[in-house]
Amino acid sequence: MLARNRRASARSFAELSLAICTTDTRPKTASASFRMSGKRIHLIGCAKGAGMIHPNMATTLAFVATDANISPSLLQKTLRDVTGRTFNAVSVDGDTSTNDTLLVLANGAAGAPAISNGSKAHRQFTAALEQVCGSLAQQIVADGEGAQRVIEIEVRGAKTESAAKKIAETIATSPLVKTAFAGGDPNWGRVFAAAGRSGVKFDPSLVEITMAGIKVLLRGQPLPFNERAASNKLLADHVPIVMNFHAGTAVARYWTCDFTAEYVRINASYRT
Repeated sequence: MLARNRRASARSFAELSLAICTTDTRPKTASASFRMSGKRIHLIGCAKGAGMIHPNMATTLAFVATDANISPSLLQKTLRDVTGRTFNAVSVDGDTSTNDTLLVLANGAAGAPAISNGSKAHRQFTAALEQVCGSLAQQIVADGEGAQRVIEIEVRGAKTESAAKKIAETIATSPLVKTAFAGGDPNWGRVFAAAGRSGVKFDPSLVEITMAGIKVLLRGQPLPFNERAASNKLLADHVPIVMNFHAGTAVARYWTCDFTAEYVRINASYRT
């Protein structure tokens, strides 16, 4: 795909994705493609990360290669935008380090014309890059140290996108929220409290919370629900949480994992 010897390239890529693992339990890869001017444009990537994962990459290593023809400046701009919605929208434990890298390499080998800013091809390339980066970022969360499930937090109806993301990040990095999910506890109060300390002002009487498809809060007031049924749904591999503030149109998504005793065991026994 990105080299003359495709078999050797695939083998080398698989070896790379495995070689960069540390406390990962499995390699992480993703790919996407689209057509442009009669040519098939490919993107392929791999990443490593399981602990010390937070925005600004933390201990994440991620490498993406593409045969698209795109200038370095436009590629940098596109990557920065995509990273904000993918690698910078996930957290395993809220910790960071100095050892982070995200590289995208473009060689133009597909033979298609250069991608211009704002064109249909640029929109397609951006979507494909976001698909690859989003998949890799969420695979990291799913493989978080000691993690049992992925929690997808969607904040709706905020006044601004930055406010929505701030609320989502505060919920995603709350130890009380993450431990509640470890036990399958539909504790909407912890979610609400985390939003309240995010620093974003909102009217609590307008807030709705839905956990794993079950609405538990409406206009700031608790709703009756079957706690056993809700707990069972919270034990799924992927748990969606939606919080609507009815204050605007901005939306943000953030992904995290539950916080378990296994995470403590791994990091209590880890030696450098």
